[in-house]
Amino acid sequence: MFSSSAWALELTANEQAGKRLYRNGVSASDAQLMARVGASGMSVPASVLPCASCHGTDGRGRTEGGVRPPSLDWQRLAQGQGERQSNGRRYPAYSDGTLARAIQHGVDPAGNGLDVAMPRFELTLADQRNLTAYLKRLGEERDPGVEEGVLRLGTLLPASGPLAGAGHVVRAVLEDGVEQINQQGGIHGRRLELVVADTGSDQASAEHALQRMLDQDQVFTLIAPLAPMLDQQLPTLLEQRRVPLIGSTPRSGGSSQIFDPLPGIASQLLSLAAHAKGALGLAPDGLRVVYAGNEQAALAEQVRERLLQQGWAAPAIQAFDGQAVAGPGIVFIGRAQAFAALAQALQAEGREPYLFAASSQVAAAVASLPTQWSQRVFLAYPFVPDDWTEQGMAALAGLQQRHGLDPRQASLQVNTLCALKLLTEALKQIGRDASREQLVAALESLHDVETGLTPALGFGPGKRQGMAGAHVVAVALPGPRFTAVAPYRPVVDSP
Repeated sequence: MFSSSAWALELTANEQAGKRLYRNGVSASDAQLMARVGASGMSVPASVLPCASCHGTDGRGRTEGGVRPPSLDWQRLAQGQGERQSNGRRYPAYSDGTLARAIQHGVDPAGNGLDVAMPRFELTLADQRNLTAYLKRLGEERDPGVEEGVLRLGTLLPASGPLAGAGHVVRAVLEDGVEQINQQGGIHGRRLELVVADTGSDQASAEHALQRMLDQDQVFTLIAPLAPMLDQQLPTLLEQRRVPLIGSTPRSGGSSQIFDPLPGIASQLLSLAAHAKGALGLAPDGLRVVYAGNEQAALAEQVRERLLQQGWAAPAIQAFDGQAVAGPGIVFIGRAQAFAALAQALQAEGREPYLFAASSQVAAAVASLPTQWSQRVFLAYPFVPDDWTEQGMAALAGLQQRHGLDPRQASLQVNTLCALKLLTEALKQIGRDASREQLVAALESLHDVETGLTPALGFGPGKRQGMAGAHVVAVALPGPRFTAVAPYRPVVDSP
C-alpha cells in the first residue's frame, strides 16, 4: 500500500544499505547476520539487536538496562574525545579500521574492551563498509518534516460528506493554534507548518492522501486526523513508518505511536460501571453489555473483559437489533439513533433499566427520550464545565469567536486543543534536534499537563491515553438537564 519512507537526507545506495543494517540488522545481501552478546558470547540474529535499538535512530544513545550507549556522531568519533575519563583512560580518534574492530570485536582505538552489553557483530567486508558509510552521515540526517526553519505537521480531514462539518472545526482549531505559536516565534526557532489533506469520500482516496502526505509532503507527525475509513490500517502503518500521531485512537485499537489526549470509550464506560456499583447498588451480575453495529463488537468484548477485571460477574454481550433487553443495567455501545431505538423498545416492554453510555456516542438522542427515563440515563463525559479554568474558558471563547465556531461542538474543539497542547509541550522538551523517536519519548514523559479545559493529562511507557476515566452525569427529563453525580477519577484495572 505504501512505499518506503522517503529520505530526509539524500543517501547513496551504500549509505542506504548501511542505514538498513543500522536500524534493522539486515545485510545488503539479505543474508542473516549474527551478533555475539554478553560475557558468554551467545550468538543471536543481528536483527534482534540492531544498532538503533540501543543507540537510537538518531545515534545519540539512550539508557537501556542501566547502560548509556555513547553517541555515534562521526565528528565526535573521528576527532576523539581527547579528555581523561573517570576510569583514567584516553580515547583516540576512530578510523574506519578501528571502528570496524569496535563493532566486530568490542575493542576501542586505545585497545580497551567495550562494555559487554555491546553486541559483537559478525559482518562481511561489504556490510561493514556500508555501515561505516552510513554512520558518517548519521549526524546529518533529519527525520521527515524537520527543516532548518520549519517543522511540518500533517492532518487528514474530510472536506465533504457527513464529517465535513467536524473537519472544518478541527482545521480551524489547528490553524488557529499554529498561527498563535508562530506569532510567538515558533518552537526552538522553527515555525510550525500545517499540511491538511482531504480524505475524500472513500478508503482509497484517504489512503492516497495519507501516502502523499508522508512521502511527498514529508510531515513530521500527524495531529488530530479525522479519517475513520483508515481505522483498520492506521495503527499498523504508523508502527511500520514510525510516525507519531497525537489525536483520537482508531476504533480498531491503538499503537505505540498513537497518543490520545482523552479517554477511550471503554475507560469512560468503566467509570459508569463504578457508579452503578457504588452509588446505584447494582449487584455484580447486574450489567449487560449491548452494542449496535458490527463495527462495535470488538469494543463490546473489550468492555466485557475490563468489567470482569473490575469484579463484575461475567457480563453478557448482546447485539441490539430492535429488540428489548433484559437486565437491571445496560451498558450501551453504538450510535445515538440506535440508543433511542433501544429506549423505545424497552419502553414498549414496560422495562426501565439504568442505561449507561458515552456522551460522545449518544448525547444527540437524549433530548428525544420520554420523561420515564429521567434519572435512569447516565452518561460519561471526559470533562465538564467545572474543569474549566478562567484562562481555559477565555481561550476557548476566543477561539470560537475568531472562527465562528459553534459552542455546542466544544467537545471536538477541546479534544483538538488538547492534542495541540500535548504536542507543543513535547516539542519544547526535545529541543532543536527533533526526531520522531525523541517525540515519542517526550510524550511518554508528560505528566499532569494542565489544559485549563480538562483534568490533568499525561502519558507514560505503555500508557497512550491522557486520561483514563470520566465524569458521570445524570440526565433529568424533560429538558434535558445534566447533573454531574460523580467526579473524574482515573480508572485502574484490577490485577
